[in-house]
Amino acid sequence: MADIKQDQLDALKADILTKNICPDLAEQATQLVMGDGNLDAEIVFIGEAPGKKEDESGLPFVGASGKFLNEMLAQAGLERSDVYITNVVKYRPPKNRDPKPTEKKAFMPYLLKQLEIIQPKVVITLGRHSMEYFLPGAKIGEIHGQPHNVRIDGDEFMIIPLYHPAAALYNGSLRATLVEDFLRVPEIISQQ
Repeated sequence: MADIKQDQLDALKADILTKNICPDLAEQATQLVMGDGNLDAEIVFIGEAPGKKEDESGLPFVGASGKFLNEMLAQAGLERSDVYITNVVKYRPPKNRDPKPTEKKAFMPYLLKQLEIIQPKVVITLGRHSMEYFLPGAKIGEIHGQPHNVRIDGDEFMIIPLYHPAAALYNGSLRATLVEDFLRVPEIISQQ
């Protein structure tokens, strides 16, 4: 099954490149960063966009935020190889600026196709940029850590919005909240 899924993801990547999605971003980025991890994962993590380290390596969440994410996975009894990690926007925005609404909109069909291919039980959004599409109008400060069932294009997903690890690295109180929310995820999944 993983081979078929890999072929589908490779075709998706080729489609992004062929159609030249977000050419301004593509032009200044080193490479497209599609995602990484277990193609049969029960959990998919979605960030906003690659940063400098991710752009260089071609893998999501490999910088400081990635190290923190790996620590939280370990605390929850998971390994990075158990999950799949991606971003809404697949190219690094210049100077790590926030992705623009038009960029998120251009990449959203590809993200949804990734989810359709992987078929996770739970989608964990990291930060408000990845949360906004699935839970429009929601405020992360009010709903972080709470599961929400969402139907998109006929597919149903359980979305758990969490703070972005980068925000938690710079704010000690957010860090404790994020870890606490994160450690509840396996329990939420087991109730599915």
